[in-house]
Amino acid sequence: MMHSVWAQLAIAMSALAGTAVIADARRMRRRNFDRVGFMPWTAISVLSLTIAAFAAAIALKGF
Repeated sequence: MMHSVWAQLAIAMSALAGTAVIADARRMRRRNFDRVGFMPWTAISVLSLTIAAFAAAIALKGF
């Protein structure tokens, strides 16, 4: 039962990483460069991909 939680975490972090990549791409293409955002999308995507990789590895191992 515990491996199901790890798989769900991996899926959720993958979705968060996808959202962060899309948001970062939108931020890079903005027209008004003076409107600065406060979300560190690059850091969020790297961190969530790292967590997703570890959670997927644990889920596949079967802990």
